[in-house]
Amino acid sequence: MNLPNKLTVIRIILVPFFVAAILIDFPFNYLWALIIFAIASITDMLDGKIARKKNLITDFGKFADPLADKILVLAALLCFIQNGLCDCIAVILILFREFSVTSIRLTAAANGKVVSANIWGKIKTVSQMSAIVIILLLQFILELINTGFFGNAELYYTLSPVFTVVGYVLVWISTVFSIISGVIYILQNKHFINEK
Repeated sequence: MNLPNKLTVIRIILVPFFVAAILIDFPFNYLWALIIFAIASITDMLDGKIARKKNLITDFGKFADPLADKILVLAALLCFIQNGLCDCIAVILILFREFSVTSIRLTAAANGKVVSANIWGKIKTVSQMSAIVIILLLQFILELINTGFFGNAELYYTLSPVFTVVGYVLVWISTVFSIISGVIYILQNKHFINEK
């Protein structure tokens, strides 16, 4: 297994630690979740750059890299639902898009073809990861206020609903990009659906 593929596998391995950091209540858990997510995101950036620069692009990488992104992002969004930080309807739409695109990829793979992500898929991923980072950062700020590092209870109760609304809006923006990229992906690859 080459280095880019190892980085992809590391990203998948980090997911349970990331989920635990969000869902287990301990001091500054959102900071730890943010750090783990940042490390996982860096592996996403590095694996593609290394693969292209050193000509290490493999079929496994083309399939596993976007799959690792999906696992990481969907794990975050599902944890956000659990903690009341995003709308489940948005996440259902994102899940529907991901299952649809993955189905086309699997159909293409069954015919011996690998369909890699297009620019819209990359925009979708960046919008989702940006939303997740901002939500984690906002929750960390609330943790700091709640523990008395700065501010007081009044500031906490003022900012908490505002930060929640910001998180909802960011997830919905990424949902719109998800839908657009999914529709474009399906249209560009509909011939795989029609193949016998």
